[in-house]
Amino acid sequence: MRGAPATRLVAAVAVASAGVLLLGTLWLSRPETVPAGDPGDVVRVGVVQGQTVPGYLDATRDELGALTDPSAPAAGETWALVSLEDYVAAGVLPDLLADTAVAQVYTRVSLAEGHTPVVRIPVYRLPADVLSGMLDTALERDREHAEYEQLARRLTGDDENQVRARRAYLSAARTASAEASAYRSGCSCAFAAVVRAAPAALRGVADRPGVRAVDPAPEVRQLDRTEFRPPLPEQNGTVPAEPSRSPAVPTGSGGIASRPPAPIMSSPEASVTSASSTGAVRTTPPSIPAPQERPAVPSASDVTPAHDVTSRSAAP
Repeated sequence: MRGAPATRLVAAVAVASAGVLLLGTLWLSRPETVPAGDPGDVVRVGVVQGQTVPGYLDATRDELGALTDPSAPAAGETWALVSLEDYVAAGVLPDLLADTAVAQVYTRVSLAEGHTPVVRIPVYRLPADVLSGMLDTALERDREHAEYEQLARRLTGDDENQVRARRAYLSAARTASAEASAYRSGCSCAFAAVVRAAPAALRGVADRPGVRAVDPAPEVRQLDRTEFRPPLPEQNGTVPAEPSRSPAVPTGSGGIASRPPAPIMSSPEASVTSASSTGAVRTTPPSIPAPQERPAVPSASDVTPAHDVTSRSAAP
């Protein structure tokens, strides 16, 4: 007699879990652990929760202006988060980001029918590494598509929970399939990058058509101690609160796999101390955390700095 309640429970969890995939904008991160030390010793670069995107854009312009002011002390090369006005093809990036060392590129397939994950791609060469990362992501989405369809086929009952779960899995399968097709075709999906350059070069990038913001971060010393949160091209309002931990989309293993959300950080393997023209950052294959989207948090944080240094020891 335990079978029916157990089936209903699995189906109910499946609905909630698949709903997370469909309703939340997901951020993908490489599987990594924060290096030993103060866990709060992290610099956050990008738009923060409660801040409006226009407020963030104003803050980046002020910071870049201060950095490039002729009367300011001379500054060396610095890391910066570049956000674009729209999603672009990988082939456009070399011109947009010229005169900088590119370490990471962020991509996302924008679908009208649902939210999709953001993928961080480590870069050694442009545009080849971005295209390669997109093909790797397409293979991952193919695998997810097959798993979701398999899970949907296992739910053969006609009670309400199983019907809802089956629909959720099939919807997730369609989304994964659409992403795979887009990435495989070399879609216009890139919308941000992490670069390193001298202040004058960063000003040149900011002045190029198609660039939405250049957020300089001279306080960044190591990418593995930095979280980057570029705004999506379509984001114009207040940034939602940080996602809470939530059940992950089940895998084909028969159990419910827990995938806690993770920040978008650089690999702990890469300690950044130089300004190589290649900006090499190497990491391991991606995992799939599934944060849940939450309502926007009103705030007076238009005056919030673009960067949030959470450690007392972080560089000013």
